[in-house]
Amino acid sequence: MTALLPPLLAVGIVLLLSACVTAPEPSEAPVAEPPVEAAPAAPAPELTLNLPSREQCQCQPSPERDLTFLERGYQALSQGDAVTALQHFQRYKRLETVAAAQWEADVAIAYLAMLPDSPLYDHDAAEQSYQALARRLLPDMQVHATALLMRDSLAAFALLNRHIADLESSNATLTEDLAKREEAIRRLRELTLGQSRGSQP
Repeated sequence: MTALLPPLLAVGIVLLLSACVTAPEPSEAPVAEPPVEAAPAAPAPELTLNLPSREQCQCQPSPERDLTFLERGYQALSQGDAVTALQHFQRYKRLETVAAAQWEADVAIAYLAMLPDSPLYDHDAAEQSYQALARRLLPDMQVHATALLMRDSLAAFALLNRHIADLESSNATLTEDLAKREEAIRRLRELTLGQSRGSQP
Protein backbone atom coordinates (compact mmCIF):
# COMPACT_ATOMS: atom_id res chain seq x y z
CA MET A 1 0.00 0.00 0.00
CA THR A 2 2.78 2.27 0.82
CA ALA A 3 4.45 1.18 -2.39
CA LEU A 4 1.47 2.31 -4.45
CA LEU A 5 1.21 5.65 -2.72
CA PRO A 6 4.03 7.41 -4.50
CA PRO A 7 2.75 6.45 -7.95
CA LEU A 8 -0.77 7.46 -7.01
CA LEU A 9 0.51 10.67 -5.61
CA ALA A 10 2.42 11.25 -8.78
CA VAL A 11 -0.68 10.55 -10.90
CA GLY A 12 -2.77 12.86 -8.75
CA ILE A 13 -0.25 15.62 -9.09
CA VAL A 14 -0.13 15.11 -12.84
CA LEU A 15 -3.93 15.18 -13.06
CA LEU A 16 -4.04 18.23 -10.92
CA LEU A 17 -1.49 19.99 -13.06
CA SER A 18 -3.23 18.97 -16.26
CA ALA A 19 -6.52 20.21 -14.86
CA CYS A 20 -4.89 23.54 -14.14
CA VAL A 21 -3.48 23.69 -17.62
CA THR A 22 -6.63 22.65 -19.52
CA ALA A 23 -9.17 24.42 -17.36
CA PRO A 24 -10.61 27.35 -19.22
CA GLU A 25 -9.51 30.61 -17.98
CA PRO A 26 -12.22 32.59 -16.37
CA SER A 27 -13.91 34.63 -19.00
CA GLU A 28 -13.08 38.18 -18.78
CA ALA A 29 -15.86 40.73 -18.67
CA PRO A 30 -16.63 41.95 -22.15
CA VAL A 31 -14.96 45.17 -22.84
CA ALA A 32 -17.52 47.79 -23.68
CA GLU A 33 -16.88 49.16 -27.06
CA PRO A 34 -16.86 52.91 -27.24
CA PRO A 35 -20.17 54.20 -28.56
CA VAL A 36 -20.15 55.09 -32.18
CA GLU A 37 -20.66 58.80 -32.37
CA ALA A 38 -23.40 59.77 -34.80
CA ALA A 39 -22.32 61.95 -37.64
CA PRO A 40 -23.41 65.54 -37.08
CA ALA A 41 -26.74 66.12 -38.77
CA ALA A 42 -26.66 68.45 -41.73
CA PRO A 43 -28.40 71.73 -40.91
CA ALA A 44 -31.90 72.06 -42.38
CA PRO A 45 -32.03 74.46 -45.33
CA GLU A 46 -33.39 77.86 -44.45
CA LEU A 47 -36.89 78.64 -45.65
CA THR A 48 -36.82 81.74 -47.79
CA LEU A 49 -40.00 83.75 -48.29
CA ASN A 50 -40.40 86.30 -51.03
CA LEU A 51 -41.40 89.08 -48.69
CA PRO A 52 -40.27 92.68 -49.12
CA SER A 53 -37.58 93.72 -46.73
CA ARG A 54 -37.99 96.67 -44.45
CA GLU A 55 -35.61 98.60 -46.67
CA GLN A 56 -37.69 97.88 -49.77
CA CYS A 57 -41.09 98.54 -48.22
CA GLN A 58 -42.28 102.05 -48.96
CA CYS A 59 -45.57 101.44 -47.18
CA GLN A 60 -46.59 103.98 -44.62
CA PRO A 61 -49.69 103.70 -42.50
CA SER A 62 -52.39 106.18 -43.37
CA PRO A 63 -52.46 108.90 -40.76
CA GLU A 64 -55.62 109.06 -38.72
CA ARG A 65 -57.91 111.97 -39.52
CA ASP A 66 -60.18 113.78 -37.14
CA LEU A 67 -63.51 113.91 -38.99
CA THR A 68 -65.22 116.04 -36.37
CA PHE A 69 -65.39 119.27 -38.37
CA LEU A 70 -66.19 117.47 -41.61
CA GLU A 71 -69.17 115.72 -40.03
CA ARG A 72 -70.26 118.92 -38.31
CA GLY A 73 -70.29 120.52 -41.75
CA TYR A 74 -72.45 117.70 -43.09
CA GLN A 75 -74.81 118.14 -40.14
CA ALA A 76 -75.10 121.89 -40.67
CA LEU A 77 -75.69 121.33 -44.39
CA SER A 78 -78.47 118.84 -43.67
CA GLN A 79 -80.12 121.53 -41.52
CA GLY A 80 -79.93 124.08 -44.34
CA ASP A 81 -77.22 126.21 -42.71
CA ALA A 82 -74.81 126.65 -45.62
CA VAL A 83 -72.74 129.38 -43.92
CA THR A 84 -71.97 127.27 -40.83
CA ALA A 85 -71.28 124.26 -43.04
CA LEU A 86 -68.79 126.27 -45.06
CA GLN A 87 -66.99 127.36 -41.88
CA HIS A 88 -66.69 123.76 -40.69
CA PHE A 89 -65.41 122.56 -44.06
CA GLN A 90 -62.82 125.34 -44.21
CA ARG A 91 -61.63 124.56 -40.70
CA TYR A 92 -61.37 120.85 -41.52
CA LYS A 93 -59.25 121.72 -44.55
CA ARG A 94 -56.90 123.85 -42.43
CA LEU A 95 -56.45 121.22 -39.71
CA GLU A 96 -56.14 118.06 -41.83
CA THR A 97 -53.37 118.22 -44.40
CA VAL A 98 -53.52 114.73 -45.95
CA ALA A 99 -54.65 114.53 -49.57
CA ALA A 100 -57.87 112.66 -48.74
CA ALA A 101 -58.95 115.34 -46.25
CA GLN A 102 -58.16 118.15 -48.68
CA TRP A 103 -60.23 116.39 -51.34
CA GLU A 104 -63.15 115.86 -48.96
CA ALA A 105 -63.17 119.54 -47.95
CA ASP A 106 -62.89 120.74 -51.54
CA VAL A 107 -65.75 118.49 -52.65
CA ALA A 108 -67.96 119.83 -49.86
CA ILE A 109 -67.11 123.46 -50.74
CA ALA A 110 -67.76 122.79 -54.44
CA TYR A 111 -71.07 121.20 -53.48
CA LEU A 112 -72.02 124.42 -51.68
CA ALA A 113 -71.35 126.35 -54.90
CA MET A 114 -74.00 124.18 -56.54
CA LEU A 115 -76.78 125.12 -54.12
CA PRO A 116 -78.86 128.18 -55.12
CA ASP A 117 -79.39 129.26 -51.48
CA SER A 118 -75.67 129.06 -50.68
CA PRO A 119 -73.53 132.20 -50.36
CA LEU A 120 -71.07 130.51 -52.72
CA TYR A 121 -73.61 129.74 -55.45
CA ASP A 122 -71.92 129.76 -58.85
CA HIS A 123 -72.91 126.97 -61.21
CA ASP A 124 -69.96 127.55 -63.55
CA ALA A 125 -67.48 127.46 -60.67
CA ALA A 126 -69.11 124.29 -59.31
CA GLU A 127 -68.71 122.57 -62.67
CA GLN A 128 -65.06 123.62 -62.99
CA SER A 129 -64.39 122.42 -59.43
CA TYR A 130 -65.95 119.06 -60.23
CA GLN A 131 -63.69 118.60 -63.27
CA ALA A 132 -60.58 119.30 -61.16
CA LEU A 133 -61.75 117.10 -58.26
CA ALA A 134 -62.47 114.17 -60.57
CA ARG A 135 -58.82 114.20 -61.65
CA ARG A 136 -57.50 114.47 -58.09
CA LEU A 137 -59.33 111.45 -56.64
CA LEU A 138 -56.95 108.46 -56.60
CA PRO A 139 -58.05 104.81 -56.26
CA ASP A 140 -56.16 104.28 -52.99
CA MET A 141 -57.61 107.33 -51.25
CA GLN A 142 -59.90 106.44 -48.35
CA VAL A 143 -62.52 109.18 -48.35
CA HIS A 144 -65.79 109.71 -46.49
CA ALA A 145 -68.85 108.10 -48.08
CA THR A 146 -70.75 111.39 -47.93
CA ALA A 147 -67.94 113.07 -49.89
CA LEU A 148 -68.39 110.46 -52.63
CA LEU A 149 -72.14 111.17 -52.71
CA MET A 150 -71.37 114.88 -53.04
CA ARG A 151 -68.99 114.07 -55.89
CA ASP A 152 -71.76 112.12 -57.64
CA SER A 153 -74.17 115.02 -57.12
CA LEU A 154 -71.63 117.40 -58.62
CA ALA A 155 -71.26 115.09 -61.62
CA ALA A 156 -75.02 115.07 -62.16
CA PHE A 157 -75.17 118.84 -61.67
CA ALA A 158 -72.35 119.41 -64.18
CA LEU A 159 -74.14 117.21 -66.74
CA LEU A 160 -77.43 119.04 -66.15
CA ASN A 161 -75.67 122.39 -66.42
CA ARG A 162 -74.21 121.38 -69.79
CA HIS A 163 -77.65 120.27 -71.00
CA ILE A 164 -79.12 123.59 -69.93
CA ALA A 165 -76.35 125.45 -71.71
CA ASP A 166 -76.97 123.39 -74.84
CA LEU A 167 -80.71 124.09 -74.63
CA GLU A 168 -80.12 127.79 -74.13
CA SER A 169 -77.78 127.85 -77.10
CA SER A 170 -80.29 125.93 -79.17
CA ASN A 171 -83.09 128.22 -77.99
CA ALA A 172 -81.03 131.28 -78.91
CA THR A 173 -80.46 129.82 -82.38
CA LEU A 174 -84.15 129.06 -82.78
CA THR A 175 -85.08 132.56 -81.60
CA GLU A 176 -82.66 134.05 -84.10
CA ASP A 177 -84.02 131.85 -86.88
CA LEU A 178 -87.57 132.78 -85.94
CA ALA A 179 -86.72 136.48 -86.01
CA LYS A 180 -85.15 136.08 -89.44
CA ARG A 181 -88.18 134.21 -90.69
CA GLU A 182 -90.56 136.84 -89.36
CA GLU A 183 -88.47 139.54 -91.02
CA ALA A 184 -88.58 137.65 -94.29
CA ILE A 185 -92.36 137.23 -94.04
CA ARG A 186 -92.76 140.94 -93.30
CA ARG A 187 -90.70 141.92 -96.33
CA LEU A 188 -92.53 139.45 -98.49
CA ARG A 189 -95.85 140.89 -97.31
CA GLU A 190 -94.68 144.43 -98.02
CA LEU A 191 -93.47 143.39 -101.43
CA THR A 192 -96.71 141.63 -102.20
CA LEU A 193 -98.79 144.62 -101.04
CA GLY A 194 -96.59 147.02 -103.06
CA GLN A 195 -97.03 144.99 -106.17
CA SER A 196 -100.78 144.72 -105.68
CA ARG A 197 -101.05 148.47 -105.23
CA GLY A 198 -98.93 149.11 -108.30
CA SER A 199 -101.10 146.85 -110.41
CA GLN A 200 -104.27 148.74 -109.55
CA PRO A 201 -105.50 151.18 -112.36
